[in-house]
Amino acid sequence: MIKSTAEIALMAEAGSLLAKVFDALGRMDLEGRNTLDINDFVERMIVGELKARPASKGQYGFPYVLNASIDDVVCHGMPSKDDVLRGGQIVNLDITLEKNGYIADSSTTYLVGEVAYPARRLVATAYRAMWQGIAAVRPGARLGDIGHAIAHYARAHGYSVVKEYCGHGIGREMHEDPQVLHYGTPGTGLELEEGMVFTIEPMLNAGRAAIRSHPDEWPVYTRDGKLSAQFEHTVAVTRTGVRVLTLRSGEKAPLCAMS
Repeated sequence: MIKSTAEIALMAEAGSLLAKVFDALGRMDLEGRNTLDINDFVERMIVGELKARPASKGQYGFPYVLNASIDDVVCHGMPSKDDVLRGGQIVNLDITLEKNGYIADSSTTYLVGEVAYPARRLVATAYRAMWQGIAAVRPGARLGDIGHAIAHYARAHGYSVVKEYCGHGIGREMHEDPQVLHYGTPGTGLELEEGMVFTIEPMLNAGRAAIRSHPDEWPVYTRDGKLSAQFEHTVAVTRTGVRVLTLRSGEKAPLCAMS
């Protein structure tokens, strides 16, 4: 569970490469593109340009390098040539990358073309909720502090938090201990120590938190058909606080997470 300084340096390298992928996607006009085309672009960049491995491909039998979750898809959306992104939609792209044996994991929800205010507000709140959780990370804090910070912020803005999926430890394996819930009670749960590395990845729903899925299918949907948005970063607990290993170019914590 605890990573050495050398291991965290390797994870930071993987995280910086993954950030380059998201920087490239941020410059891309997603409207009119199908999600399989985006998947193939990401695979070419990770393998050909970055000389790394897309860690999601083949994991648990998943055949693609990313999840593409559109509108009411909470997570695990499957890329498809039939899913052509239209103006007004939102889409979460969740990508993992392995370099030198260590994995980084991150996701962003993108606005496609001109998006209505309710969807833009949900996406902005999901982003800030993730940062509320990140701001709670420091040695001596507890996992419940992270979850409480996220859920309190989300509910204060009128959104629900999906409870069935959580953040996770990460390193040589994509999913390691501990589990990082996005709800909780302050002062409870595992105490954070320098060297822990895990993801924080809250999923916020515009309606109820309830989800639906099918045993033989990957995508998970909101039960009421309303929108869902998610953001994710891989973070390391440092001696004095937290280091975001997947930070994008020019990205910094919003002011709401610094208060």
